[in-house]
Amino acid sequence: MKDLFYFIRKMHHVAGFRLYINMSMTLLISLLDGIGIYLIVPLLSIIGVFDMSMDGVPLISSLLDIIESWSFELNLPIVLAVYVVIVGGEALLQRSQTLLNARILQNFIRTLRIETYRGLIQAKWEFFLRKRKSDFNHILTNELGRVNYGTSLFLQMITSIIFTIIQIGLALWLSPVLTIVVMISGGLIALYSRKFIKKSKNLGEQTTELSKYYFGGINDHFNGIKDIKSNRLEQSHIVWFKNLSTKMEHNFIQLGRVNSLSQLIYRLSSVVLIAGFVYLALEVIHTPVEQLIIVVLIFSRLWPRFISIQSSTEQLVSSFPAFQAMRNLQMEYETDKEIGEIASMREPDRLKMQEGIECRDVNYRYDSNEPVFALSDINIHIPANRMTAIVGKSGAGKSTLIDMLMGMIHPENGQVMIDGETLRDEQQLLSLRSSIGYVAQDPFLFNESIRDNLKLVNPNANDAELWEALSFSASEEFVRKLPRGLDTVIGDRGIRLSGGERQRIVLARAILKRPAILVLDEATSALDSENEQLIQGALELLKGSMTIIVIAHRLSTIRNADQVIVMEQGEVIQQGGYQQLSQETKGTFRQLLNYQTGTEM
Repeated sequence: MKDLFYFIRKMHHVAGFRLYINMSMTLLISLLDGIGIYLIVPLLSIIGVFDMSMDGVPLISSLLDIIESWSFELNLPIVLAVYVVIVGGEALLQRSQTLLNARILQNFIRTLRIETYRGLIQAKWEFFLRKRKSDFNHILTNELGRVNYGTSLFLQMITSIIFTIIQIGLALWLSPVLTIVVMISGGLIALYSRKFIKKSKNLGEQTTELSKYYFGGINDHFNGIKDIKSNRLEQSHIVWFKNLSTKMEHNFIQLGRVNSLSQLIYRLSSVVLIAGFVYLALEVIHTPVEQLIIVVLIFSRLWPRFISIQSSTEQLVSSFPAFQAMRNLQMEYETDKEIGEIASMREPDRLKMQEGIECRDVNYRYDSNEPVFALSDINIHIPANRMTAIVGKSGAGKSTLIDMLMGMIHPENGQVMIDGETLRDEQQLLSLRSSIGYVAQDPFLFNESIRDNLKLVNPNANDAELWEALSFSASEEFVRKLPRGLDTVIGDRGIRLSGGERQRIVLARAILKRPAILVLDEATSALDSENEQLIQGALELLKGSMTIIVIAHRLSTIRNADQVIVMEQGEVIQQGGYQQLSQETKGTFRQLLNYQTGTEM
């Protein structure tokens, strides 16, 4: 419940006074809905449509005394007109309330959606290393909708409960004994219905887990669609999807079965209760007919409220896991939020590095409970405006070190320094991020045009600057041959381009940013020899104007590096120039060169 109340408070913060207006209008509509029915019988009695004494009915008898004191005489058209005005006014008020409720709910879900997205975007990199990306899609689509629905349902329940209390009070005034009998009966049924609420909660938890599994599965399948088709795995994935869909169908039907069964019990019990109620009133208590009719009218409209409240309670409880999942995610990204200036996304000054980046006794592990360190006793210096290459076998810790140098992760102990100042300094972190051009081994592009993908890092870049960046990355020729040139849409993750073409576009984007530090993580792995040489020549021209850090498996790409750092099992085992390390016959670097002899040498 605490998670539900958290979001109720948030809705109150978003909607403000409009929330109270909305609830008041809902209550007023409920009252008008009852007044039209309750007044039509005594009013028709006054004008002589049928003969019924209302003298013993509280409130009604007082109202009739006031009506009889009027100077004009009631007739059937006037009575029906009063009824039409009341019901018509209720309809107009209902429309206004519906629109206001829609505005409140949409404003609430928009605010919640933006806050959640902003919180995720501003979380630390370690947060994303621990989480499955499909879980974010699941929260932002499915669970967010359930939270919005559950919050709205709770507010409607509060209004219904208030209306029910008012109606019960009126019934107690009319006939205390009959009302108490009905309330005791209703209480016993509600007590019996607790098992339905518990069952709904369990089914709601299953809904959340199945939904999360569904989002995760289809995300993985379509990300790996090429592997699926090339290995003829379509049938196995179809079977998986059918089985999961069957489980989701069963879960939904079970939830509907629980809800419908509880409503059936309420409806059947209401029939028995009203029959017994009438018998008790007439044969035992000898309640006046006119009073009985009013009480029966009240409870005939009140009992569906009980059914509605019971049904809403079951649906609300089934949404509790969504509230919990949303709140847990919020607490996680709030804990892992980037510190002040970075979280604010304020545009910083560009980094002007003079000496370089240094790691002193740096240690890092992804999980503080694990004994194995991803980086151990790292002591290196990356000189400014020089090219540094980082090499080693897969799993040696190269990408982790790059993340550390870019300020994406922070050492468990030790220091990362820029020009002698610790990188944890807030302003330096912000400046560093704004000064890096990063090209990953698995290049990521949006399903937009080449122009749009390039201008992400420099929205004000003109066409001349775009073509200059493309020329640098050896992309100009193939882009000019595309059907619409810069305006060619390249598909999801750039699927309409080859792997090498994607890498070159991402490299062009990094250069367009005009970074102080260019980081290439296997950025030329998908290039042919001709384009690799063109990129190498372009990087040579950049030396002296920016700091270049390269991770490479193909050692031919780093022959012109000013420094080579060799890593193994999270440790730096060799440092030096390319020629120096290649001559150390027992060194790891020489072994790596020997593995590539005849292909790279």
